[in-house]
Amino acid sequence: MTLRLLKLTLAVLVIIALLLLAYMATLYPTVTKKFEGQRWAVPARVYSRSLELYAGAPVSQEQLVAELGRLGYRRVDNPQRTGEWTSNAERLLIRSRSFQFWDGIEPEYFLDLRFSGDRIVMLKQRPDEVDLAIARLEPLEIGSIYPAHSEDRVILAREDIPQMLVTTLLAVEDRRFYKHHGVDPTGLLRAAVQTLVLGNRQGGSTVTQQLIKNMYLTPRRDLRRKINEALMAVILDAKYDKDDILTAYVNEIYLGQDGSRGIHGFGLASLFYFDAPLKELDLPRVALLVGMLKGPSQYNPRRNPDAALTRRNVVLGVLLNAGLISESQFQAARAAPLGVTDIRGGGDSGLYPAFMDLVRRQLQRDYEPEDLDSEGLRIFTTFDPWVQQQVEAATDKRLAELEQQRGLPAGRLESATVVVTPQDAEVLAVAGGRRSAYAGFNRALDASRPIGSLVKPAIYLAAFQQPQRYSLVSWIDDKTISMRLPNGDLWEPSNYDREAHGWTMLEMALAKSYNLSAVHLGLDVGLENVISNLQALGVRQQLQPYPSLLLGAVDMTPLEVAQMYQTIASGGFRSPLRAIRDVLDQHGQPLQRYPLTVTRVNQPGPTYLLSHAMQAVVREGTAAYANTLLSPELNLAGKTGTTNDLRDSWFAGFSGDYVAVVWVGRDDNTPAGLTGSSGALRIWTDMMRPLKPRPLELIAPDTVEFVAVDAATGLLANASCATVWNKPFLRGFAPTELAPCAGGSINLYDLFEGRKPASMESFDDGSGDTWNNWNAVPPDDDDAGLGGFLRRLFN
Repeated sequence: MTLRLLKLTLAVLVIIALLLLAYMATLYPTVTKKFEGQRWAVPARVYSRSLELYAGAPVSQEQLVAELGRLGYRRVDNPQRTGEWTSNAERLLIRSRSFQFWDGIEPEYFLDLRFSGDRIVMLKQRPDEVDLAIARLEPLEIGSIYPAHSEDRVILAREDIPQMLVTTLLAVEDRRFYKHHGVDPTGLLRAAVQTLVLGNRQGGSTVTQQLIKNMYLTPRRDLRRKINEALMAVILDAKYDKDDILTAYVNEIYLGQDGSRGIHGFGLASLFYFDAPLKELDLPRVALLVGMLKGPSQYNPRRNPDAALTRRNVVLGVLLNAGLISESQFQAARAAPLGVTDIRGGGDSGLYPAFMDLVRRQLQRDYEPEDLDSEGLRIFTTFDPWVQQQVEAATDKRLAELEQQRGLPAGRLESATVVVTPQDAEVLAVAGGRRSAYAGFNRALDASRPIGSLVKPAIYLAAFQQPQRYSLVSWIDDKTISMRLPNGDLWEPSNYDREAHGWTMLEMALAKSYNLSAVHLGLDVGLENVISNLQALGVRQQLQPYPSLLLGAVDMTPLEVAQMYQTIASGGFRSPLRAIRDVLDQHGQPLQRYPLTVTRVNQPGPTYLLSHAMQAVVREGTAAYANTLLSPELNLAGKTGTTNDLRDSWFAGFSGDYVAVVWVGRDDNTPAGLTGSSGALRIWTDMMRPLKPRPLELIAPDTVEFVAVDAATGLLANASCATVWNKPFLRGFAPTELAPCAGGSINLYDLFEGRKPASMESFDDGSGDTWNNWNAVPPDDDDAGLGGFLRRLFN
């Protein structure tokens, strides 16, 4: 080669080098900007409540074991690592996991718990056997809110990546990772020899090149993309620390698909395939994940277990040949099962789509969509998986039984349930249908159905707000009524049993859910007052003052009904139902709290009387079935609801710690053939049994006094009376007359005439028109009237 040719060659090489450097300079900002900025759009993660453990906590061993199962803890003989537990009779040993809550980091504990009945009686920390005041298990991740491209990942720091994974990953994918400069000529030469000479096609890309390909480039395969990949890998390696590059690779690499959600990074893949954090994986499971890099679809252990097993064992062989594991470790790992768990669901719907739907709607009031799907927010909710489990189990079992009993085709009945706490209005569980694990029409939030007799508490509350006229022992006439409506139709409501029951004590009229009594009482206290109470209890829609409202001709969702009954159960304090407690950013810093807001909407005295009367519904009324399965000592309160032609079956009830609303019916609005008692109440009772609710202990306000009255007349009683009730009254409005059995001389006819609802000659609906001729038609059966009552009383 002449000197001139040599100079020319060198000049060409210099020019090429300068051009490469210039081109790399244009690539430099692209590489550094993304690597130094927010590398990934991280979805918001939504968590359940955390189960709190302490001596005296009302947590059964069954409940705690179920919680550990949901969290992916593994039962072993001797817990050595986090995420492991064992049991012996009434004792549990648990290696709990660390978790960052809104108020700080909960450390790992080695917990020693003992149970007695349905309570924890001892909580110690081993090995020191030190008493612990309280410990919290990490909450269950119940869903996420993903960006448009539906990538999902769990971001890991370098210290969170187990050394076993690093060793296995580099042995298989890039042995010279810490020696090359982004591109490995030795690896390229070896891959070329394997491919061209031996016919064994191999890739020569380094981990750095693979990271570039996944983070920066399109999937296109052409020479320009390969050149860009190599140059950008050199830039990345020159600019950043090897451990930073390795950490980014561990978080970025694609490892499978869950519906529309892409599984990226080893952190999420560990949870997705094994239901366990990455640091808890053993050798065979780490080898399986690393083996999947060659083809996440081809080696998917759920779809292709045989191929996945073969590939895992190849990875183990690589480790053995490299001297990184012993022969005994190889044989033990090779004999291990894949260890893959059943898929638990993913995507925006998460594990509990109906509750996630509620969370998403509440978040949309406070956050922009891009904040929810890309900023890595951590959302802590009020959701209780144990309560949800009982809702789902009761719904599945009871609906199937009801269909069989009534000869309905399987799957024809539908249901929706909402469970909240009475005092702080936290939503604990939501079932939007009988297949609650599947996303779809959310009946709990969106199915507005007539509520039937669930409206009646608002009527009786209006009566108690007029204490000079009405009390629990006031007499109201359950007689037939006929009304001419403005359109000329004749409205003739009736009781469920088609009978008129005559003069009935107010408390018993509610307990038995007599329609005619409710109509007479509602018209007497005023439809405007009933509507005012409904709105105070939380009903937001505009209600028209039509008499049919008194029998529940108003459409509401189960969630709206739950709000109404929460206000009653809390003693007249309305708190907007809430599903979210706290929101943190991806660094654990609080963004927003969702505090409890409380508004007094009803006076305590009338609300107390209403709750007392609703206890009679369960004790001896239409919901007495609950007392046959649950202890009468619970003093539960509630109300059944049934609509025309038995289309809708409702029950709303509350204990000391739960308010629950259940609806049962059919989506096509054809009759379900179920009353509130024969349908919804059965599911409500079934789910309450394992929840073991606290008794409802009503505390009488100062404005209420208890007075002994005669059960036959409701007047003042003494020891001479056969049956004496100790009934609550608003102070100053208890009866003043002695009952006949106590020596009183009141004329019974005057008594009932005085407590008879006032007749209505006309009624103004607020529109300016007057509805005339609302005339009550007297019953044909004399036994239904006053004379019949007197004959029954004294015969």
